[in-house]
Amino acid sequence: MDEHRIRELIDEVRTGRLSRRRFVHAMVGLGLTAPMAAGLLSAAGVAQGQPKTSSAASTRRGGGGQVKMLYWAAPTLLNPHLAVAPKDFESSQLFYEPLADIDTDGTIVPVLAATTPSVANGGVAPDGTWVQWRLKRGVTWHDGRPFTADDVIFTWQYAADPATAATSAGSYQGIDRIERVDDYTVKLVFKRPTPYWADAFCSAAGMVLPRHVFEPFKSGKSREAPANLRPLGTGPYRFVDFKPGDVLHAEINPAYHVANRPFFDTVEMKGGGDPVSSARAVLQTGQYDYAWGLNMEDDILRRLEDGARGRVVIGRTANIEYIQINQTDPWTEVDGERASLKTVHPFLTDPVIRSALALLVDRASIQSEIWGRQADTTANFMNRRPFVSSNTRWEFNVDKANALLDSGGWKRGPDGIRAKDGKRLRVLFQSVNQPIRQKVQSIVKQALGRAGIECELKSVVGSVYFSSDPGNLDTESHFYADLELSSKILRQPDPQAFMRAFCSWEAAQKVNKWAGANLTRWRNDEYDRLWRAAETEMDPAKRAALFIRMNDLVIQNVVVIPVFIRHAVFAVANSVRGFDFSPFSGPLWRLVYWTREA
Repeated sequence: MDEHRIRELIDEVRTGRLSRRRFVHAMVGLGLTAPMAAGLLSAAGVAQGQPKTSSAASTRRGGGGQVKMLYWAAPTLLNPHLAVAPKDFESSQLFYEPLADIDTDGTIVPVLAATTPSVANGGVAPDGTWVQWRLKRGVTWHDGRPFTADDVIFTWQYAADPATAATSAGSYQGIDRIERVDDYTVKLVFKRPTPYWADAFCSAAGMVLPRHVFEPFKSGKSREAPANLRPLGTGPYRFVDFKPGDVLHAEINPAYHVANRPFFDTVEMKGGGDPVSSARAVLQTGQYDYAWGLNMEDDILRRLEDGARGRVVIGRTANIEYIQINQTDPWTEVDGERASLKTVHPFLTDPVIRSALALLVDRASIQSEIWGRQADTTANFMNRRPFVSSNTRWEFNVDKANALLDSGGWKRGPDGIRAKDGKRLRVLFQSVNQPIRQKVQSIVKQALGRAGIECELKSVVGSVYFSSDPGNLDTESHFYADLELSSKILRQPDPQAFMRAFCSWEAAQKVNKWAGANLTRWRNDEYDRLWRAAETEMDPAKRAALFIRMNDLVIQNVVVIPVFIRHAVFAVANSVRGFDFSPFSGPLWRLVYWTREA
C-alpha cells in the first residue's frame, strides 16, 4: 500500500467513512503495530472519539453523475440465486440486498435487518437451534411495494427448493421452517444445532427476492422469470437496461432506505475486453472509475500503476486457485449427459496418476514469475485460520513423478507418451481465456510433457465459462474436460458452505442443471460424515478439527491440486472515495457509500 492510499484511508477515518478499528486492522496487516497505526491518526490530527464530519458529497442523495465500471468477464444474469460467478453476484448487488453483509473482519453488518442478532440481545438461541431477525421498517421494492417478512420466507422457499436449482441452495437447506412473528420479524428454526447461523440471508447467498415478482416462477420455472434479466429489488439502484455479455445500466433509487445515499446518479457496468485493457482504462486513460478482476502478471500491473489517474487495490483473501481432476468420464454420454455419475474416468481415478499430477505443478515459479504480490502458494484448499491444516506439503518434482508413473505400470511409447492397458495418458486441460491463466496452463503442460503426459489446452471465453446456462457445454460447471483451472471464493468467515464443494450430494449434473458445487464429482463417505458432523458441532475447537480433516482428505486423495491463494485486484479512480473490499461480501458491498472528489 503506497503513501497516497494510506493518506486516503486516514481521510476516510476523519470523515467517518472508515472506523478507527478498521484502519488499525489494515495497518497491522502491513506490518505496523497497533500503537504505530494509532500514532498515524494522531499525527494527522484525527483524535480518538472526535465527532464524525461529512463531506458535501455525502450530505445528500444523488448529484454525483455516472460511475463507470468495467467487468472483462461480462455479467450474463441478474438473479443472485442462480449466479455461478462473481460478476453475476456483483451486478446483482446493484439491485438486491441481504439481511446483512459481512465486513473485512468477518463482522455481520445489518442491511435489510434492523439489528444483528446475538445471544446477548435474545436473537440467537444459545444451543444454535434458531435465530430471530428483526427487519428494517419503511423499506420498499423498486415498484413501491413494501418489503416484509413474507419476502424473506419466500426467498428461503425459492432457494431451498431443489427444482429451482439455486446455486445458493446449500445455505438454506439447514432451515426447518421460518416462523412469521409479525410483518417485520422472522424466526429461522434450524433442523439441528447450527454453529454458523449467518449462512442464510447474509452476503451474496442472502439476497432477498420480492415474493410478488418471483412467486409465479418458483421451482422448475426459475429460469423463465423475466426478472432474471430485469431485476426489481430494494437496492440503491433501479434497473434501466441490460444486454447480457455486454452492458448494464442502472439509475438511482430515489426511495432508497439509507438516508442521503447513494451519491452517484447512474451506473454503467460494461463487459468485454481483458484485465490489462480494463486496468489501463482506469489507471492511465481515466475512461472508467473502477475495474474488476485485474489479476495479471505482476510486472505488467506495476507498469500500469505508473498512470496518474487511478490506484491499484489488492484485497487479501482466502480464495483458492486450483486444478480440478475429473472423477467421471467426460467423453462418454449416458442418459443425455457426459461426465455422468454413472461413469468413472478412464485413468484419473488411478491414485498413482493423481499423485504424479500433484508433483508436476510448479507453484513457486507460477507465484514468483507471474503473480508476485497477488498470490501466495499453498498446499491446502482451506486457507482461513483457524481451519488451516499443518499436515500438508507441496512439492514440485518431475523425477519423482516419473518414478511414480513407472511403478504404476504406465510405460512410455515410441513418442514418449505413457500408456497402460491400451489407455494413453492424454488430457484436455481447460480454463477461461484470460492470458494469465493460459500462462499457468502452459507451465503445467510443459511439466506434464516431461513426465510423458500429453496435454491439450482449451480456453473458453469468460462469459461462457462462468455462465449458469445449463445448455452450454463449455461452462466450468459442466466440466467436460479432464482437468480444469478453477477458483473458489470463500464468501463466509465460516467454511461450512465453502467445503460443500466436495459433498457427494453436491455433484454438478443434469438433474440439478449443473448447479451443484461439486464439479469433480468426487464421492467419499468419510468426507460426507465429517461435513455433516461440522454442521452441528458447537465446540469451536472440535469443529475446526473436522474441517482440517476434510481438507486433508481432499489433498491426500488429490481430488484437486491447490496452486495458490489468489488475492483480489481492482483498479479505482483517484477521484473515487469510499471503496472498501470485503473478502466475504465483495468489492461493491459499500457502493452506496462511494463518492467522488474533484
